[in-house]
Amino acid sequence: MNSDATVSTGDIARLVGMGRAAVSNWRRRHDDFPQPVGGTASSPLFLLREVESWLRRHGKPVAVSLGDRVWQHLRARADDLRLGESVAAAGALLLRLRDGDDRQSEQLPGGALVQRAVDADSTRLLAQLAAADGFLGAFEFLCTRYQQAHSRRLLATSDELCSLIARLVLPADGTVLDPACGLGNLLYAVPAGRALGQEIDESSAVITAVRLRLRDVDATVLAGDSLRHDEIGAHLADTIDAVVCDPPFNDRAWGYDELTGDPRWEYGLPPRGEPELAWVQHCLARVRPGGLVAILMPPSAASRRPGRRIRGNLLRAGALRAVVSLGTGMSDLWLLRRPEPTDRAPQHLLLLESDGDFAGIEAAWDRVLADAPSAHDPLVAIIDLLDDDVDVSPARHRVRGTAEVGAEFRAALERFRSTAVEPPALAVLDEQRVLPMTTVGELAKAGSILVQTAPPRMALNAGDVPALTSEDLVTGQTPSGLTRSISGLVPVEPGDVVTAPTGPVRVVADSGAVLGPHLTSYRVDPDRLDPDFLAGFLRHAGRLATSGSSRLDARRVRVPRLPLAEQQDYGRAFRALADLEDSLRQTAELGAALVRSGLDGLADGHLRPG
Repeated sequence: MNSDATVSTGDIARLVGMGRAAVSNWRRRHDDFPQPVGGTASSPLFLLREVESWLRRHGKPVAVSLGDRVWQHLRARADDLRLGESVAAAGALLLRLRDGDDRQSEQLPGGALVQRAVDADSTRLLAQLAAADGFLGAFEFLCTRYQQAHSRRLLATSDELCSLIARLVLPADGTVLDPACGLGNLLYAVPAGRALGQEIDESSAVITAVRLRLRDVDATVLAGDSLRHDEIGAHLADTIDAVVCDPPFNDRAWGYDELTGDPRWEYGLPPRGEPELAWVQHCLARVRPGGLVAILMPPSAASRRPGRRIRGNLLRAGALRAVVSLGTGMSDLWLLRRPEPTDRAPQHLLLLESDGDFAGIEAAWDRVLADAPSAHDPLVAIIDLLDDDVDVSPARHRVRGTAEVGAEFRAALERFRSTAVEPPALAVLDEQRVLPMTTVGELAKAGSILVQTAPPRMALNAGDVPALTSEDLVTGQTPSGLTRSISGLVPVEPGDVVTAPTGPVRVVADSGAVLGPHLTSYRVDPDRLDPDFLAGFLRHAGRLATSGSSRLDARRVRVPRLPLAEQQDYGRAFRALADLEDSLRQTAELGAALVRSGLDGLADGHLRPG
């Protein structure tokens, strides 16, 4: 085993069967916990041998499987940006070991990447893993770990959604194409007789090809940009029975200038800011007449004004047959059929909100294809959609019955009535209690607090590192910002007290994010200072500063000198007040939802005064 193998906090949590928060707590409370040797501030890496030694010294259960040892060995031999190359090379080696020759591996995309020599230790470990789990099982394990390590960059389609798409477009053997196949999850799920794929990232293309070939699927996967350089579909368009696709979203550099006169734009030239409609037309151009297309789309693509002409043409031609909303925070699923010359244009479009009911999607789609809709299917007349907006969002055309409106109103009323939170029990004193005081600055000098601030030129809405924002402090929600990995980022840990210049203060509950712009964290020594106690006095000082004209100097904030047990009593009271404030804010939001539901129900005739 390579002595330089590294692990992340998530890896450590998995090794001991605990959560990430436990690992973060060990790092904070134990001075002898191993120091990071790589990674980033928000995702540090530690030497596996040092972590194993520390866990054993502290009596923590640890079991490193053969698969994890192979994974950490591969990870130690490449930086994170080239980790995909290591996984791809390992896959090519497993294919050669299984076949006993190079015939299939020579057909993989990647060229030099596939032929790259794998060291003797890696070969031995991979052979051991294949002997234990099988060649396919061994490679699937490595692919799973790779996706977990780069979960923010490798936005893989979920297995459940892949299975649904497979059932919708290709229930029997046939030829299927994925022109933006990523790591091959969609192609892997489709029971195809022949699988075709193209992927702009070379390592991902190799990984997809190996996954399919280890399953003995007749697969052709090439590396390249399908929109600019279609290496597969253009030559096989009449033979492709179905196309599945989870394309990159919001890619304004998709090739608008080079592809203005491309024959694929049968339904209109996609505007520069509508790359997803370019992918829709590419898929339709590559499937055979009568073939089906399933493509995941951002919900906004159903209503953005620049795309209305193309949406209208798709409807008029009968190509767009269904738009399915998969749920809050998820993509929409567009289902299309390439028209045949003898087709009669359909009169209705299926606009379905699934709420996770994948079986219901499949049944409704089967009825659409059979031209045998049920009275309960949410069908909208195409003539009604061809207005100035051509909005095909399912929520926009929702037809709700009285039972649904009534259930929604009753649910909103019940949630509103159940939000009461008791304030803390506070004793009223006969006279003011005078306490010995210190300041945040003095506590920092004494080592009771570590004060850290975010980098001065930090930018949000770019990158893939989760960042805590001022708004998150107000609402108590999980980190909503994203930033780039730059030097000076300050990771937050459970128990950190985080403040913003505008006044919000919050005790952090989870790790995995960094401080956002203009935020400050106060990391307390838990043996000397209670975080909720400190947060309460920082918040009190911030309220006084914002109500007056002075600017808060946090280092001069006065904090009582109290024993830890008494601090914790104060901390519980401050925490209860913070919970009460959160509950009141949620009550206001629920009240607004209740009012909206009541207004809509009364106005639409589903409710009456009573």
